[in-house]
Amino acid sequence: MSVTAYITHPSCQRHDMGEGHPECPERLAAIQDYLLARGYLDLMPPYTAPAATDEQILRAHTAHHLANIRDLAPAQGHARVDPDTSMNPHSLDAALHAAGAAVLATDIVLKGEVGRAFCAVRPPGHHAERDAAMGFCFFNNAAIAVRHALRAHGLKRVALIDFDVHHGNGSEDILANDDGVLMVSTFQHPLYPYLGEVPLGANMVNVPLPPRTTGDVLKGAVTSRWLPALEAFQPELIVISAGFDAHRDDEMANLGWVDADYAWVTARLVEVADKYAQGRIVSTLEGGYALNALARSVGAHVGVLIGALDA
Repeated sequence: MSVTAYITHPSCQRHDMGEGHPECPERLAAIQDYLLARGYLDLMPPYTAPAATDEQILRAHTAHHLANIRDLAPAQGHARVDPDTSMNPHSLDAALHAAGAAVLATDIVLKGEVGRAFCAVRPPGHHAERDAAMGFCFFNNAAIAVRHALRAHGLKRVALIDFDVHHGNGSEDILANDDGVLMVSTFQHPLYPYLGEVPLGANMVNVPLPPRTTGDVLKGAVTSRWLPALEAFQPELIVISAGFDAHRDDEMANLGWVDADYAWVTARLVEVADKYAQGRIVSTLEGGYALNALARSVGAHVGVLIGALDA
């Protein structure tokens, strides 16, 4: 089995955007309970995420954006960031620690302390652009991890894989035309944020999927589009924006994936990592809002990462 770290922080469960909001604290509780019941957490060394530093955040975001998020953070109640995103008094702390989890995961994986890492964090990050928070996201955790691997560790080639049902527009905005990065993704289209059909850079492999697409179509996209690009790129590290809202039980979108599809796609990424990246994978949680399906899908993803499941 591959030693896979489990990284989180208590602040990630204190961030709350209001009653009835789908991006809720219960998401992390459901994941942790499921992984514990499966015995997976017993196999995963736990780490507490530090807060990301300004230097780490500014590799992916503008100083204006960082200052704006700090200025918006309320002392009480909620502050609106966009029509579906808001902050409570714990949100800034949670966002800093979610980004810090991705940085820590990159550090311990690249130092060989563990082989892989899963960041059970919220808020998610892949909609956060260089100069804008949106779509439940404040800082782009995955893009921060990618840039940290390139700038702080000196890697030359990092792949970012995004299988969230929504296009990772923020990651694309930050990383487009970065020669050290290959980003491959699938997402339902048309769907929020209504972008991604035309890639912003030559280093982007965007695969929009029509509504009601099943896991068979995902497998075809991975086999025909992702894997050839990854083989040609030969990444030294794989970072995953792990969203689980393409599940058929998730009402935030209209794709038809099942738990086993997440295991399958994870297994294909493990094969690429084993071939080119010394097995090194950093995975950070993005979407997934049907709690039972989310927990099971994360279990399938983590089960493959730790070597407890085959797919």
